[in-house]
Amino acid sequence: MLTLLAGLSPLAVRAQDTEQMTSREGIALQNQIMDLRQQLSQMQSAAPWGQGQGNGQGNGILPPPAPEAGGNGGPPAGGDLTAQLLDRVMTLEQQVRDMRGQLDQLTNQVQQQNATLAKQIDDMNFAMQNGGHPAPRPAAGPDAIPAEAAPAAAGAGEAPAAKSTPETVLRDGNAALMHGDYAAAQAAAKQVLAGPRGPLQIDAQFLLAQSLAGQKQYRQSAVAYYDTYNRSPRSGRAPDALLGVTASLLAMGDKNSACQALAKLKSEFPSPAPRVKTAEAAYRTRAGCH
Repeated sequence: MLTLLAGLSPLAVRAQDTEQMTSREGIALQNQIMDLRQQLSQMQSAAPWGQGQGNGQGNGILPPPAPEAGGNGGPPAGGDLTAQLLDRVMTLEQQVRDMRGQLDQLTNQVQQQNATLAKQIDDMNFAMQNGGHPAPRPAAGPDAIPAEAAPAAAGAGEAPAAKSTPETVLRDGNAALMHGDYAAAQAAAKQVLAGPRGPLQIDAQFLLAQSLAGQKQYRQSAVAYYDTYNRSPRSGRAPDALLGVTASLLAMGDKNSACQALAKLKSEFPSPAPRVKTAEAAYRTRAGCH
């Protein structure tokens, strides 16, 4: 999650710098517009031409231009300058509008990036409840070949496939969970739980809770996670099980119960692993625990 934040934060900084630069350019353009409007107003106040022509002062900021040689009393060149100033003002105003549009676009991009980042953080928090320590996918071998992948060669003289053991069933169930096949993971967990009692049943119970959470059956997953904790309150699965209870309760919107689960986690495991501590802090913030 820290890598994700570090990767996205430069985008927001560049967008902010671009936004500040655009704002400064827009202010400069507005100042130019104000200056041009002031000059235009002063020129208009200097008309009609003929007042103050003796010394070139009059009411305007510029003396009236001399008539063209050989002219017939045509309009003064000041009219052309006025038109040029008007065109310049219109051009600058259009640039201001364009920059405001760019500023709005940058603002929308930053908001979209923030929304995407928030969603990714939520997805990662949800995935943390399914983190656990699933067994790695086995290397290619006789035990790693699923039954449906074996050739149907019972009558071809080959020996029948070896009987599945709780270890292989649990291993296949964890592999199914990692591939998003939550129904297959749930079936594998139930198969191990239905067998003889043993240490693997704690892992099978945890796998069952993970598969239910993956199917968004949060009420059932909360119960399954708590059953995992009850089976062995001091095992390595216990902190993860309480985190799973918290995540399921948050998904149900029960923040008060989620805070109670976090309080139990803190009291029974005051010095958890860094991974558990990070998840605990994230859930505590989401639940608004005090």
